[in-house]
Amino acid sequence: MQSPAGPTPSTAAGPLPHARPRPAHWAVTAAALAVVIAVATLAGPAADGTPQAPAGPSRIVPAPDPDAARYPLDCGGARPEVVRRASADLDGDGRPETAAVVRCRSGAGTAPSGVYVLAPAATPGEPPRVTATLVDPARRMSVTRFAVTGGTVSATLLGYSTARVPRCCPDLSRAVEWRWQGGKFVLTALPVAGSV
Repeated sequence: MQSPAGPTPSTAAGPLPHARPRPAHWAVTAAALAVVIAVATLAGPAADGTPQAPAGPSRIVPAPDPDAARYPLDCGGARPEVVRRASADLDGDGRPETAAVVRCRSGAGTAPSGVYVLAPAATPGEPPRVTATLVDPARRMSVTRFAVTGGTVSATLLGYSTARVPRCCPDLSRAVEWRWQGGKFVLTALPVAGSV
């Protein structure tokens, strides 16, 4: 008696040859599955459900050029001199800023320095923007040992204890650091060497 579905595909010798899986069948199935997974990974949505942006060259934003910036520094009509510079992503927004030590050119003595943080121009073709003044030249200090490490700007500030101290020979020194915290640069004075 035959089953309602019809005759079974078998012979007296066993199942038909085309009904038995062979290594070639498994290889074709594995290759097809790999293609499906690869296409789904590349074209499918991101893990959060949003579509992925098409792959392409990433746009690298250059660090602001301190020589092109306009500083709030009066040098009697002459351009300020950029003495030191360093770039890094200081505020964690994914774009580099430039910290620059700037002063007026001086024929004798040491002109006071300013330390400024520059961000890229708001519109193309404009100079970089001064977004923070870390050291105001009006405080009559000089800057040495300037560096940017990670998101930290560090420097040694040289100053004068009285107006009688010659401008060539500062008699005060303090190492300081600035870090971006709470939407602004926060100054930390490091311990004086030899202090407890």
